[in-house]
Amino acid sequence: MKTVFIKIKNWLSRLSFRTGVIVLLTCVPFYILSFAQMALPISAEAKGILWVILFGLAKTFQYGGLTILGVEGVKRLKAYFKKDKTTIE
Repeated sequence: MKTVFIKIKNWLSRLSFRTGVIVLLTCVPFYILSFAQMALPISAEAKGILWVILFGLAKTFQYGGLTILGVEGVKRLKAYFKKDKTTIE
């Protein structure tokens, strides 16, 4: 089982930086939906099931995106956002 996770991690790490950013940003709508669905007029059980599914998808996209980006990609994103703040001020 451990080798399966290693194979998946290796496959994800070969994807591009842009793909990693897109996958990482995909988690945002799932986080929003996981909490917004609480306002629906459905049973508490259905809300719980929807929350687990949507929140799980959000976490899956988040960790998948971070795996694709890797350490260098995260450094690149931090530098990009740091640069934007210095040009605004």
